[in-house]
Amino acid sequence: MTYEAYGTGEPRFVRVDGTALHVVVDGAGPPVVLSAGLAMAWFDWDPVAALLAAAGRTVIRFDRPGHGLSGPATAPPTAAGEARRIAGLLDALGLGDTPATVAGHSIAAFHAEAFARLYPRRTAALVLLDGSVEDHPRALLPPALRTGAARAAGRALTAAGLPAALGPAARRAAVRLSRTGGADPAPRDLVRRCYRTGRVWRGVLLENSRYPDMAAEVLALRARHPLAAPATVLAGDDGSGSRSAARWLARQRALAAELGARFEAAEPAGHLVMLDRPQQVARAVLGDPAGQRRA
Repeated sequence: MTYEAYGTGEPRFVRVDGTALHVVVDGAGPPVVLSAGLAMAWFDWDPVAALLAAAGRTVIRFDRPGHGLSGPATAPPTAAGEARRIAGLLDALGLGDTPATVAGHSIAAFHAEAFARLYPRRTAALVLLDGSVEDHPRALLPPALRTGAARAAGRALTAAGLPAALGPAARRAAVRLSRTGGADPAPRDLVRRCYRTGRVWRGVLLENSRYPDMAAEVLALRARHPLAAPATVLAGDDGSGSRSAARWLARQRALAAELGARFEAAEPAGHLVMLDRPQQVARAVLGDPAGQRRA
């Protein structure tokens, strides 16, 4: 089998389900899809993408609607809808016939798992990076009310000029709090370009409003669609030994056991494991068992 050598890392826009998705593709070889967590962007994968491309993989990084440089979200997200978006993206890039490794971070773990369950023949492996875990998802308000409130809040914040005034600073503060390795390494010009826009704030609020619904959707998919691909759960461990850290690791181990997945702890690492431990993340995506701790 031969693969097209992309290798340039040049950004492009691909229209999937009516939305212009910002995509960056590097390398040549079996495809790997990297999907970041809530409010994150394609450049948060830079260290991991470089390692994977050097290891002979076609690395696909994309921004979901309302994130990074992609177009605004036109509808509330669903787990199945995001799985379909990944499939559509691979088709648009001419990679639809080749099984892909799909890695999802945080809330995107829901999307990656949904893809693996709904498109088993198109999934080579599944990697969940400090993924969201909800055993009994509940919401106090109906979905439509939550969505309406998120949209209203996004419009209000944009009208008040808060994204332009505080967006980049809020992004950098959130990154510092979510890792053990220091400050935000993202280029300042890209952070300003993305996080000064109301589009990103509105997209984040809309996606977050549907978090419990996507969690419940994934639980339902587990009951109906067996997981056929090999899976890895990589959890961030800050090394503090605190009760909260221990509880989080226990939940991640339980997730791995439920999925029949290999478990690995990245230490020291915060929630943004791709920034704190890029080499370990790359090894997990490549399926390299070196140094892994099992559930």
